[in-house]
Amino acid sequence: MSIEKGKGMAEGSSRSTASPDDQHHQQRGLPPSRYELQKRRDWNTFGQYLSNQRPPIPISQFNSNHVLEFLRYLDQFGKTKVHLHGCIYFGQPEPPGPCACPLRQAWGSLDALIGRLRAAYEENGGLPEANPFAGGSIRIYLREVKDSQAKARGIPYKKKSRRRSATKAKNDAYNNIPIGES
Repeated sequence: MSIEKGKGMAEGSSRSTASPDDQHHQQRGLPPSRYELQKRRDWNTFGQYLSNQRPPIPISQFNSNHVLEFLRYLDQFGKTKVHLHGCIYFGQPEPPGPCACPLRQAWGSLDALIGRLRAAYEENGGLPEANPFAGGSIRIYLREVKDSQAKARGIPYKKKSRRRSATKAKNDAYNNIPIGES
């Protein structure tokens, strides 16, 4: 797993930091998209986080445990109030007053961040099958954050049922199959 380009970025190399999509934009004379700029900032931030660890972790040697530590580290900068189980406002979507519960990163922000870092990892030479941002432990962590934040706010996240396609519904009607028995 060689991510020399990303390694250079984290170590302050003067190598190009443009992603393939950035290079495509530059060839056409267009500035990078907002998404591309955010993805590059996120990748640089993660690389900086790794280089600030004691001992520093080379970008070519991090794993999903380092990603989980990074996500937990980011909580200190969060702006989403997550009520603890003992809080009188636990489970209330709009509490009437302040409390001492911690601020955390919102689940949606973490999910989007992981998506951008996952893409940046591969653009910087990482192999898709070895992507630490795509690991099962990351998906489990994000699911746990989502569930805990939903419970703390009293907002149930329910999986949306898939809508039946119009073609399938027409075929069922044509074949006299009652809806829901296909």
